[in-house]
Amino acid sequence: MGKVAVTAAVVCAAAVCAAAALVVRHRMKSSGRWAKALAILKDLEEKCATPTAKLRQVADAMTVEMHAGLASEGGSKLKMLISYVDNLPCGDEKGLFYALDLGGTNFRVMRVLLGGRESRVVKQEVEEVSIPPHLMVGTSNALFDFIAGALANFVATEDEDLRLPPGRQRELGFTFSFPVRQLSIASGTLIKWTKGFLIEDAVGEDVVGELTKAMERVGLDMRVSALVNDTVGTLAGGRYTNPDVIAAVILGTGTNAAYVERANAIPKWHGLLPKSGEMVINMEWGNFRSSHIPLTEYDQSLDAESLNPGEQIFEKIISGMYLGEIVRRVLCRMAEEAAFFGDTVPPKLKIPFILRTPDMSAMHHDTSSDLKVVGSKLKDILEIPNSSLNVRKIVVKLCDIVATRGARLSAAGILGILKKLGRDTLKDGEQQKSSIALDGGLFEHYTKFRNSMESSLKELLGDAYESVSVMQSNDGSGIGAALLAASHSQNLGVEES
Repeated sequence: MGKVAVTAAVVCAAAVCAAAALVVRHRMKSSGRWAKALAILKDLEEKCATPTAKLRQVADAMTVEMHAGLASEGGSKLKMLISYVDNLPCGDEKGLFYALDLGGTNFRVMRVLLGGRESRVVKQEVEEVSIPPHLMVGTSNALFDFIAGALANFVATEDEDLRLPPGRQRELGFTFSFPVRQLSIASGTLIKWTKGFLIEDAVGEDVVGELTKAMERVGLDMRVSALVNDTVGTLAGGRYTNPDVIAAVILGTGTNAAYVERANAIPKWHGLLPKSGEMVINMEWGNFRSSHIPLTEYDQSLDAESLNPGEQIFEKIISGMYLGEIVRRVLCRMAEEAAFFGDTVPPKLKIPFILRTPDMSAMHHDTSSDLKVVGSKLKDILEIPNSSLNVRKIVVKLCDIVATRGARLSAAGILGILKKLGRDTLKDGEQQKSSIALDGGLFEHYTKFRNSMESSLKELLGDAYESVSVMQSNDGSGIGAALLAASHSQNLGVEES
């Protein structure tokens, strides 16, 4: 009996030792995995670093590319497109104007009644219309007839007191957010379709001409006074409310910037200089690139797998379309190399663009003690049911690294514009103010991104920051187009009757 007891004790002790060894091995394995995950995070943080000196180099490179793009067509990665907008609204505009905003699967029509300096926008009405899918791949006539019909129906709802005097033509600002070769303030040929549209007989045609013919076919007497893109519209909307606005930046799904340039500082401009002496330039800054921009292997793989490799590099690291995807790629590597979410890689984590920037923003802004929002996002989107607090903390840190780099590079881009205009330093005796109009969901809704961008701009400008302001300018693509129709109206100077 004694031998049995001793044997049992020995077996029991061996089992305890084996179990302890397993625990130790598991802990060692876990700590090894954890160290690997932290190493991946630290490597990312170092590669995404944007010290002040680097941001100044990026700003200087932006200024150099701006000069090159203004000097000749194709002279820079920045297209620096001449918008033909040489008259920005000033607040004196009066009358009834329409806007058409076509940039995706929906379009908007807008009616704006302007009352001059005292009343400003007296009345504003908007209607949104969905484009049937078959018209997105049909003929030019079919698409523009549908748009003109919707516009005519909208015009028919005008109040009696808004009716124009006899003989006065209605005027429209047309926001067309597809690549266009602008020929004048009110004409431009379509270079190519994007966003799911493929109407081959419209490519190479003047989109204003196509719309005008369609309006004639439905019996609508209306003139397109201005063809603009959404960034130029944002600049117009900003200038209307604040005369100090000199540039506009869109930070949304994509990104772009436009600014007011001296007409005599545009070597590639061969026409007569406008009376105003100014010209709005559409930079197409999403295509900016420089050796000073901190890029990682995640950015490089994202670019290589994109529809436009080598293009829109700046956009791919600062805009809402891509920030969440960069975070996903880093998490995927952590899962593969550090078993960050357990022994298997969550299948959903391998799906490109499954993690959207609004979800990234929600996790980044989570202030709960247990980071509950982070946990629910990981569960709902990536189907990771159980995540520890430490894992959630790393996810928040990862969001912070990616968002901060994007925000600080956005600030460097704005500094580049201010440098080009000589507005980046305080000059003795000068009281010039410079305001930047910002629009887009990323700027509007991602608070930590916005705060980081603004604090970085302050850091870069130093004392000069007191003469620079950033203002939110909503719906440039709508009301901005109507305002540009007003400032380029054929009825300028005609008394309202």
